[in-house]
Amino acid sequence: MNELAFIGMGHGVGGHPRPTGIDGELARAIADRMQVLSAPSRVQILGRLKEGPSAVGELAAAIGMEPSAVSHQLRQLRHLGLVVGERRGKQVIYGLHDDHVAELLDQAVFHVQHLHLDAHRSLDIRKSA
Repeated sequence: MNELAFIGMGHGVGGHPRPTGIDGELARAIADRMQVLSAPSRVQILGRLKEGPSAVGELAAAIGMEPSAVSHQLRQLRHLGLVVGERRGKQVIYGLHDDHVAELLDQAVFHVQHLHLDAHRSLDIRKSA
C-alpha cells in the first residue's frame, strides 16, 4: 500500500471537506505561499514566530537582521496570509496566522531532516558494501 495514503493533513476548512484535487487556481495560490519559503530569512522569521508573538525589534535581534529588513519580509508574509500583526501602542506585535502555518513549517523541517537522514543511510550502506 502507498505510504503516502497514511499521511493525514488535518481537516477541511469552514466545515467543507478537504479538496480531492488541485486545480490551476489552487495550484497558483499554493505555489505563491510556498515560494515565500524560498528565502531563509522568512523561514527564520516564521520559526521565531512559532515560538510566540514578537515585535520587529525582537525578531531582528533573534535572527540577526536589521529591523527594516525584517519589516520588509513581514510585509510579504502578511500579504500572503502567513502572519498577522496587532498594534499595541507604538509597536506592532506579529504572530503566525494560525496553527496551519506552524504545521506547514514543522512538516518542512521534518521533511528536510528525513531527507538528511536518508542521505546518511545511503552513504553508510555504500560504505559497508
